[in-house]
Amino acid sequence: MAEELIVKKWGNSLAVIIPNEVIVQRHIKANQKILIDFGTKVDLGSIFGTFKTKKTAQELKDFAREGWF
Repeated sequence: MAEELIVKKWGNSLAVIIPNEVIVQRHIKANQKILIDFGTKVDLGSIFGTFKTKKTAQELKDFAREGWF
């Protein structure tokens, strides 16, 4: 399960605050080692409409789904 957290400046470092509901749900304790999977959100809005093709959206979706079944 992924959680969206905000990275903040903390001295010369960066830090995230884990919300209490996540701490309770995942049984996180002080000084416990945890694994964080780093990922970032991608804003595809800036490229929306810039891909030029003669195929329709439905044809592109059908092409992408080939071999999935």
